[in-house]
Amino acid sequence: MKKSIVLWLIALAIIGCKHNTEPNKNPRVPLITLIDSLNLNKTDLKILIDKSDYKLLVVSNSKIIREYKSVFGTNPIDDKLMEGDRCTPEGKFKVRDLYPHKAWSKFIWIDYPTEDSWKKHRKAKLENRISQDAKIGGEIGIHGVPNNSSNLISEKQNWTLGCISLSNDDINDLYDVVYKNMSIEIVK
Repeated sequence: MKKSIVLWLIALAIIGCKHNTEPNKNPRVPLITLIDSLNLNKTDLKILIDKSDYKLLVVSNSKIIREYKSVFGTNPIDDKLMEGDRCTPEGKFKVRDLYPHKAWSKFIWIDYPTEDSWKKHRKAKLENRISQDAKIGGEIGIHGVPNNSSNLISEKQNWTLGCISLSNDDINDLYDVVYKNMSIEIVK
């Protein structure tokens, strides 16, 4: 009896369990398969990015479905106020578009700058925290790493100009469930 339970558990670990109560603990199961097995609708998913914990979370109804290690701009602490500050923006965003990218596997383009981003930018100019001729920037997204550079993620090396970076395996997994206008929240 005991031997059959062990074999059953091994088989579940190998093929992935559709009834896994902790889906994030079995990263070998593709996210799209996990979502299907949990009978979730992709449109109910949201992305939460926690800069202080170096994590990107896929959430449904406040429940974490999957988490990925992530890194950010070379200034991971401050909120993005202008082009070239190497900060990752904070706030509520949406997916603007997504496409394959020859340098970073996939690119999930977020709708930065939002109206809230513009308010922060203008306020920083009024307070002389940034130059009056500073531009707000754009082209912020979630993407992979250059080939053979997954260590950037595992070693928490913030290397981007302000984007969110995942390993290429993780961005490929996430990419399959992302859709235009999907909600993204980035917090400090």
